[in-house]
Amino acid sequence: MCNECRTFARFYCLLTAAFFTQAIIMLAIYTPTEATMGPIQKIFYVHLPSAIATFLACLVCFVASVAYAWHRDAKWDRLASSSARVAVVFCSIVLLTGMIWGRSAWGQWWTWSPRLTFSLVLWLLYVVYLMIRASVESSQRRAIIAAVYAIVAFLDVPLVYLSTRLMPDIHPVSVQLAGSMRITLIAWFVPVLMLAAGAVTAIYRRERRLAECRAAVEQPAPAAPARMNWIGGAS
Repeated sequence: MCNECRTFARFYCLLTAAFFTQAIIMLAIYTPTEATMGPIQKIFYVHLPSAIATFLACLVCFVASVAYAWHRDAKWDRLASSSARVAVVFCSIVLLTGMIWGRSAWGQWWTWSPRLTFSLVLWLLYVVYLMIRASVESSQRRAIIAAVYAIVAFLDVPLVYLSTRLMPDIHPVSVQLAGSMRITLIAWFVPVLMLAAGAVTAIYRRERRLAECRAAVEQPAPAAPARMNWIGGAS
């Protein structure tokens, strides 16, 4: 990595950390406590941005998979793999924060409502995607199988989003927020999405470096120059 890239990466990390610090302070001091649920409602400010980050990571994986299926360029396969890893992490955060919120709101950690079920299916789909990538040895075969799978798996994303609108669901369709709560939510969106974008970029660069190292190792060594025998001919 060049010096300019390292400098930008450090600045990006510091800026993301600063936004996270600001968002945490706003959540603790500036944002009022919701009257019905109390302090546990504040987990919503992590839950919703993480859900949007999950959807965006899945979208990037879908677009990159379509691009690989069309162009067969390895960079798109690396981007799809990187975004799928980030999607799994943020979807895990969504499920965990949702369970904590549900325990307080519904009196149980889990209920098989449409949105929760489709969210769990989404997490499983992308976990299986990563398992498929780890189980196929051939890089080209792995890339095309993963691309086709990711294109199909993305169909669950609109189901997660539309489930509460199309089917009866205990999960709220929308949440009404006061002005200060809305500002805090926006303040949380910024660092969460920055973290997701930075993670995809970092994993992509790591995958590219590994691919370059493997290509250098697998590259055949140049042929040795022919030696001359004692009568001047090549041996």
